[in-house]
Amino acid sequence: MSEMVPNPPINAVTHPEKTTGPWFDAWRSFSKNKVALVGAIIVLFFIFLAICGPLFTPQGINDQLLKDRLLPPSSKYWFGTDDFGRDIFSRVIHGARISLGVGFFSVIGSVVVGSILGIIAGYYGKWVDMIISRTFDILLAFPSILLAIAVVSVLGPSLRNALIAIAIINIPNFGRLIRSKVLSIKEEEYITSAKAIGMKDIRILFSHILPNSMAPVIVAGTLAIASAIIEAAALGFLGLGAQAPAPEWGKMLADARVVLRNAPWTMFFPGISIMLTVLGFNLMGDGLRDALDPRMKN
Repeated sequence: MSEMVPNPPINAVTHPEKTTGPWFDAWRSFSKNKVALVGAIIVLFFIFLAICGPLFTPQGINDQLLKDRLLPPSSKYWFGTDDFGRDIFSRVIHGARISLGVGFFSVIGSVVVGSILGIIAGYYGKWVDMIISRTFDILLAFPSILLAIAVVSVLGPSLRNALIAIAIINIPNFGRLIRSKVLSIKEEEYITSAKAIGMKDIRILFSHILPNSMAPVIVAGTLAIASAIIEAAALGFLGLGAQAPAPEWGKMLADARVVLRNAPWTMFFPGISIMLTVLGFNLMGDGLRDALDPRMKN
C-alpha cells in the first residue's frame, strides 16, 4: 500500500510572489545609487530655498545701505554685501527661485512642444516627418547659446524672453528623442491591435504611445534643467536675461566683475550656487538614466 502523503498545513500554502511595476523597480534601483541620492538631496535643498528661503532672509533683496557696501562675510551679513550695500545672502536665496523657475518652466515648455511635434512626425511619417525633422535639423545647426542670444535680441532682453529662448533651443532635442521612440513603439503588436479594432489615432497617441515614451523624456528633462540654468545665467551675465535689480545668479556675476579684486565674495557665492544646482541635477539625471534604462542595468 502506497504511503499516504499528508496534506500541507494551511499556513504553508504558497502564494505567487507579488509583482512590482516598472516605476517601483526604477525607484528601488535609484534609491540604491548613493551618488544619485546626493544629487537629489542637493536639488531638493535648492527647491526648498526657492520656496521657503525668502521667508527667512534677514534683509530685503533691494535694501541699499551704502555705509555697509562691500563688507566681507560676517555674523551680520553671512555672504557679505555688494557694491550697493545689499545683502548677498538674501539675494542668492531669492535668486534660487528665479533660476530654478527658468529651468523648470523652460524645460516644461520644450517638453510639451517637442513631444507633440515628435509624436506627429514619428507616427504619421512621410512628408509630415520630413518637414518637422528638417526644422529640427535647422535649429540644431546653430550653437544653442548663439541661438538663444539671437531669439532674445529679437524679442528684447528680459527674463520672460530668456525663458522663451531657452525653451525654443531645447525643443529639437525632445522632439527627436520622442520621434525615435515612437518609430519603434508604433510597430508593436498592441498598436497594430488598437488600429485593427478601430481606435482613433489621437487615443492611440496619448493612451499608448506617449506613456510608453516618457522614461527617456524624464531623464533628458532632468539633465536639460541643468543646462537651462546655465543658459539663463549666461544670458543674465550678458545683460540679455533678468534685468536689474532682479537677483538672478548670472546677473549677480555680471555685476560682481567690477569689484572682483576687492570683493571676491560677491562673485563666489552666486557662482557656487550655480555650480551646486547644476551638479545636483546632473547627478540625479545620471541616476534616473541608470534606473529607467534597462540597458544600463547589470
